[in-house]
Amino acid sequence: MTQRTTGLVAILRGVTPDDAAAVAGAALGAGLDAVEVPLNSPDPFESVRRVRAAAGPGARVGAGTVLTPDDVRRAADAGASLVVSPNTRPDVVAEAVRLGLESYPGAATPTEAFAALDAGATAVKIFPATTVGISGMRAWASVLPAGARLVPVGGVDESTLGQWARAGADGAGIGTSLYRPGDAAAEVGARAAALARIWADHVTRS
Repeated sequence: MTQRTTGLVAILRGVTPDDAAAVAGAALGAGLDAVEVPLNSPDPFESVRRVRAAAGPGARVGAGTVLTPDDVRRAADAGASLVVSPNTRPDVVAEAVRLGLESYPGAATPTEAFAALDAGATAVKIFPATTVGISGMRAWASVLPAGARLVPVGGVDESTLGQWARAGADGAGIGTSLYRPGDAAAEVGARAAALARIWADHVTRS
C-alpha cells in the first residue's frame, strides 16, 4: 500500500513580507505540502515573492483569497504556482489553468464543485468545511467524477484533521490553528510537524 503526501496547505493569513519567508519555510520544512498567502494580508504579493525566492522553484507557493483573473495574473507574476479562492468563478479558474497554475476554488455545494471541476480546477476547496461536514464531503465524493480531489478548509485543526483524513480528504487547509500574525517561525514549525504526524497516522491508505 502507498501513502498519499499530506496535501496540507499552510494558510498564512496576515503574514508580513518580513516574516513570510521564515514562517513559510518552517511550515514546509515540517512536512506541509504548500503555503498560501491570502491577498487580504499586508503586501501579499511581496510576501509571495519572498517565499518563492527563499523556498526555491520546486516549492508549492500559493496566493489565497484570489477573487479575479487580475488577481491570478498578479499572483503568477509574484511567483505563485497555486491559487486558492473562497468561491467558484470559472473565469478565475480558467485564467489559472491558462497560466499553468494549480487552482483550488472554494465550493459549498455539489453544484459549485461540479462547476469548479468543469472549469479545470486542480482540486475543490470545501469551504467552509465546518458547514459541509464530513458526511457532506462523502456525499459529494459519491457523485463527483472519479479522482476529484477534495480539500476541506475552515475550522480544520489538530482535533479534527484525523477525522477528515480517515474520511478520504485529499489534504486540508490549516489557518489560525497553525499561524496567527506575529507567531514565531519555530512555533509554526512545531505546530506544522504535529499536523503532519496526525495526517500520517490517520490518512486512508490506498
